[in-house]
Order: sequence, then C-alpha cells, then structure tokens
Amino acid sequence: MPFHLPREHRPCPENFCHPAGGLLFTLADVSILPVPGSSMKTAIKPLPPILTAHLFSKLDGLLLDLLRSLAPEDWEKQTVSPKWKVKDIAAHLLDTPLRGVAIGRDGYVAESPGINLPADLAAYINRLNQEGVTVYGRLSPAVLIALMEVATKLLAEYHASRDPYALAPYGVSWAGEEKSANWFDTAREFTERWHHQQQIRLAIEKPGIMTRELYYPVLDCFLRALPFAFRSVSAKPGTHLQINVSGECGGSWYLSRAEQAWQITEEPLGDKLSETTIPQEIAWRIFTKGIDRESALSQVKVTGHVALGLHILEMVTIVA
Repeated sequence: MPFHLPREHRPCPENFCHPAGGLLFTLADVSILPVPGSSMKTAIKPLPPILTAHLFSKLDGLLLDLLRSLAPEDWEKQTVSPKWKVKDIAAHLLDTPLRGVAIGRDGYVAESPGINLPADLAAYINRLNQEGVTVYGRLSPAVLIALMEVATKLLAEYHASRDPYALAPYGVSWAGEEKSANWFDTAREFTERWHHQQQIRLAIEKPGIMTRELYYPVLDCFLRALPFAFRSVSAKPGTHLQINVSGECGGSWYLSRAEQAWQITEEPLGDKLSETTIPQEIAWRIFTKGIDRESALSQVKVTGHVALGLHILEMVTIVA
C-alpha cells in the first residue's frame, strides 16, 4: 500500500543502537527506528539507488491487460492473501494510487491520527485499505478497469516527476527509515504494484511479470530491509551473512556486521557466518506474508549458522 504516516506524527531519533544483550535474538523494539550508521573501520560503499519510476507504465499496462482478460469467475478466485479475492486486490490497486497521488503530489491528507507504536500504524493502514476495497469492490469489472486506466496514468506521471534524490514525504517504515529518499519510496510503491499483481496471477495461474526487468528491482528493494530485520540479532563485528535468491531474476546480497549494527554491502566483508538460498518463486511471498513458515522452510537452504540464516524468514516488507 502506498501510504505511510507523515514524519511529524512519529518519533525520529537521530542515533539508535538496538542492544544485543549478549543473546543471539532479543526482543524486537516497539518503535520504528532508523538503522544506525556503520562503525566499521573499512569504509562501506552504499548500494546504488533502485530507480523504478520508468517501469510503472509497463507494469501497470500488464495489469490492465490482465484484468481485461479475466473471465467472470476469475474475479471471485481466492488469492494467497487470506482476506482478499482477485476483485478485492484489483480494488486495492485502484484505491492506493489515487490516495498516493493525493498525498504525495497534492499534499492532501484527509486525516492524521496519532501513531505511537508500529501496531497503531498497521491498524490505521489496514483500515484505510479495507475501506478502499469495500468502496471500489462495489464497482463492476468494466468500471473498475476504466478507472484503473486513469489511476495508473496519474501514478506513473507522479513518480516520473519526482527528484529521486530529494526527501520523500514519509519514510519506508518496514526498512526502519524515518526519512527516505524519493527513489526508495518509489521503489517501495513499485513492489506494492508488482506483488499484488503477482497475487492475482498466482490465483488464476497466469504468468507474466516474473521477469528480471520487473522482479529483480522488487527483490533488491525488499532486501534493503535486512539491516532493520536483523537489528535484534547479535554477531561478531567483521562477519557477514550471504542471502541468495536463486533463478534468473535473483542475485546475492551481503549483510555485514559492524561494531553496533548490520549493513548491506556490495561485497562480502570478513568471515561468512551463513549462506541462505531462497527460490525466486517464493521469495516475494516470504516477505509479503504470502506463504506459511513451514512451507517456506521446506524450500529454503542454509549452510553455516542455521539460526542466523533462517532469521530472514521473519522479515516483512509490507505494513501489516
């Protein structure tokens, strides 16, 4: 979903180090906090930005083609999202760009409730999402598709107009950021458009967007959440974890441990503690709560420290 609460409604500490307490796993903090900077002696080169604004028209063009191809019974098929059928997700994909453009382009926020805990944010977002599904789910498929043509055009124009390196109106909360650059917020929105369309395609058994051009940026964006997901995990500084997504759309990411924090690095730094390999077919489902843990475990391979390697199964890259 494309809406995060504006920064002024959330705490924004400048420096934060989650205590490890001498344990491998500690209780996750209740606040959405930024990932601290590295204290490694070796300078860490940041990963390059993920530029996705130019891909919106293609991705949503495929969505429109998909919706136009649906048979009447397809709209009522269940998706991997337990509460949503195909038409519910289509309604959500209509609602979110309209809200996103109103907020991001026009600065229009209809309400700003107090948000003190991550659970508050999740409850607020889930309420907005359900309201949108209820309203737009009342439309006929033909009307929904016609409005989707307008909404997706507005969304693509908005993201194309943004300075990718300027500050976004809100941070990517599931990556632990209180402040995010526009490119990250745009990439986050792209992951939303991609994974919800993929939920529809999975439900009706129609492939089409599991391509490197469209899927790799989604994976790259999701995996930028690794330092935040591992913030309560302790390891010896100067070591790293390797995460692979197998398949032609995947790649390898390295999570390196500095003195007090984890950081994603372009190359492995120090000793490898574990290596986790996830098939590309289920990677997106793991990070969006679209597969149960036991089903994922049977397909994920870990070498080295198993508990460290499997902690990635706890990473969630949606607000839910």
